[in-house]
Amino acid sequence: MTPLEDKATGCVAGAAVGDALGGATEGWTPEQIVARYGGAVEGIVPPYNADWRNARPIAPYHKGDGHITDDTLMTHALIRVYEQAGGHLDAYSMAELLVPELMGERVWIPELEADALPLQRIFLAEKWIVARLHYGHVDPREAGVGNIVNCGAAMYVAPVGIVNAADPDAAYAEAIDLTGAHQSSFGREAAGVMAAAVAEAMRPGATVDSVIAACLRLAKDGTRAAIDAVCSAARDHGHWEGSFSALRAAMRPFDTVADTYRDQGLGARRPSRIHSIEELPLALAFLVIAKGDVRETVLGGVNYGRDADSIASMGGAIAGALGGLASVPSEWVEEIGTASRTDIVAPGRAIAEVARRVHAADVARRRAHESAFEGLLGS
Repeated sequence: MTPLEDKATGCVAGAAVGDALGGATEGWTPEQIVARYGGAVEGIVPPYNADWRNARPIAPYHKGDGHITDDTLMTHALIRVYEQAGGHLDAYSMAELLVPELMGERVWIPELEADALPLQRIFLAEKWIVARLHYGHVDPREAGVGNIVNCGAAMYVAPVGIVNAADPDAAYAEAIDLTGAHQSSFGREAAGVMAAAVAEAMRPGATVDSVIAACLRLAKDGTRAAIDAVCSAARDHGHWEGSFSALRAAMRPFDTVADTYRDQGLGARRPSRIHSIEELPLALAFLVIAKGDVRETVLGGVNYGRDADSIASMGGAIAGALGGLASVPSEWVEEIGTASRTDIVAPGRAIAEVARRVHAADVARRRAHESAFEGLLGS
């Protein structure tokens, strides 16, 4: 296995295990999680409410028990899009390739315990992609405008970082273009920064510090300020236990989602230059606290609660890219793959092969440009 394959599979598997473990604690406070499970969550646990079919009628999903959620479904769909395109993606790729994946290709949906279309599982903010691009025929570059601003694009954008491995600037630019068809404002910005974080983590010799530095260099407005504040607070903690109050306090000025997670005000999830999604800064904070360890990065997000599956998935993706496949707990990979009836390693190998071919094409294009520009210089 090449370092590219190792880091790519670590990234994709790390994202999936974070997603699956965090699904059981999504939407709850740390205190509620401890009360329900008799202590901190250390691995795969059953759903918070055993009557999952009826607990939330609008979202009758079997979370927990090692089931991946829409974060991983969307990540794998994006990898399949990259395989079809065989090159870089843009907003038009979302319309031409991702929409058919969401509304035309049945896959096993663990939370539904059935073969179904991804469209039948994804959240309303992701259904927006199909509504705007397929039914509304909106210009893909502008289709994200009007959607609620959330982590929906950032949660599945890690493959963009793998395709642009070791080039966070290119990853940021490609993610910003691609996700313009889905998100706007700080939701789109977070997707760009998340892709950049993965691209930096893919670099040989990358560290937690180099990942945070790349994020701060590229992030804009409230997203940058939130990452700076939350990661600064994280450096005061040696373990995620005991860190949650401080991290939430650091994030609160930038978040539009209330402390009571399911009870939001009218200003929630609206465009802003001074706000940020919570998930990416928290994922980076747990990465800092865990010093890049996949298990502890993921468990920090899982036990923090709130949007736990996305926080843990983003953190797991970055940590997995830093450490490679062996850094992702093998028992989690095996148990989650079995419980979800989904190979969570193979998509990483697939996107590594896409990255290799895309890089070769990029090099050829750069060489041609260098030669042409030398002619312009008369040398």
